[in-house]
Amino acid sequence: MLTLRACLRLLGAVLHGLHGVAIVLLRFPALDATRRRERIQWWSRGMLARLGLELRVQGSFRPGPKLLVCNHVSWLDIMAVHAVCPEARFVSKAEVRHWPLVHRLVSAADTLYIERERRRDALRVVHQMAEALTAGDTVAVFPEGTTGPGHELLPFHANLLQAAIATSTPVQPVALRYADRHARFSTAAQFLGETTLPQTLWKLARAEGLKAHVTVLAAQGTRHADRRALSEHLRDQIADALAAVDEPMAGPG
Repeated sequence: MLTLRACLRLLGAVLHGLHGVAIVLLRFPALDATRRRERIQWWSRGMLARLGLELRVQGSFRPGPKLLVCNHVSWLDIMAVHAVCPEARFVSKAEVRHWPLVHRLVSAADTLYIERERRRDALRVVHQMAEALTAGDTVAVFPEGTTGPGHELLPFHANLLQAAIATSTPVQPVALRYADRHARFSTAAQFLGETTLPQTLWKLARAEGLKAHVTVLAAQGTRHADRRALSEHLRDQIADALAAVDEPMAGPG
């Protein structure tokens, strides 16, 4: 039964993904920004549901322009945030542009791409982020630069925070966590090392009682901030939020 349920979940996820691509190709050109965000939120919530994830949200996003600073566990992170904050424009690694079909969905959300292996490309992206923030957009970054195990954070890179400091835009930390029936930090959502997208999809589809927790922490000003000190402060806040997890585990059955 577990395998059958997993197969049905995967089928539903694939169909929902294709539906999303069709919307992007056929409907997006005629939609304004508000309607596009509505579709992004609907699609993100739908994909989480089809993969068997229950969304849990704590806290709220401030209105207006802001830089979201999130820990990074999985490719699911973008959908988890978009399910609550569909206006977020993520900074994503350039390789995503070469993922079949997925790149259509990612690009449709006005994603900013960065070539992480090129040091100078960070400066270009900082300028793009600053322009977006000045225009009133919400931008989101993963300062770890890659995915981590979930229960502990990798070092934060401070470079991209300069966009918020230069434009005096508030930053808002977001703690992301995936739990299941057996663990407060589920391994099913992890996307580490040589793990492939199909492998992760299968683990997700087989997981029991999987929940995506989005904890939105208080926004804070950036005027005259030191980016390295700000980076460490944000990392500490997210780490504290993850360490404070005290949700009781569900019993069997």
